[in-house]
Amino acid sequence: MIGFPLLLIPFAIYNMIAFLTPGVSWTGTVYAGTIPLKSGVAWMATVGDAFLAFALLMLMIEFINSARRGKSFVEHFLALCLAGGAATEFWMVREAGNSIFLLFVVICFVDLFAGFAASLRRARRAVVTEPVEPVAPPVAVRVEPARPVEPVRPVEPARSAEPAHSNPFTKVEPRAEPVITPVQKVEP
Repeated sequence: MIGFPLLLIPFAIYNMIAFLTPGVSWTGTVYAGTIPLKSGVAWMATVGDAFLAFALLMLMIEFINSARRGKSFVEHFLALCLAGGAATEFWMVREAGNSIFLLFVVICFVDLFAGFAASLRRARRAVVTEPVEPVAPPVAVRVEPARPVEPVRPVEPARSAEPAHSNPFTKVEPRAEPVITPVQKVEP
């Protein structure tokens, strides 16, 4: 089954918010109020922070799916198109020219390169190589001059007076059972 890059979801959400509701600020707070930290700083979550947290969640799910079942060539190509499209949008579109979208572009490229690395690692594991035994160098062998050999004359088989059997199986007579004698115990 061929899936699509999950980072396409935050990409679509960003574009819907940026183009359909142009008055929304990415630095606006998600809820009214701040969270006091132990360090004494009052922290407030912005819309951009929530967007990046959602994009990182999608990246984590993408990594889990890639580790479990791998990615096909089409999925790699779609991730490349998404990263290229997001980078182009950051460079050319006024609504995407902010640090929130730049960090999203970085997340897209992390997904792209991590997918390539995981596929290469999976392919490397799939290749099984057999160890090659080293070849010993040739050893010089002293050759003695050959003695003259007398030609071998073919020997004809002796002809018997009996006709050859037409049955290829031979009959084997059963052997007589061996006689077992009792052994006497000798005491010293």
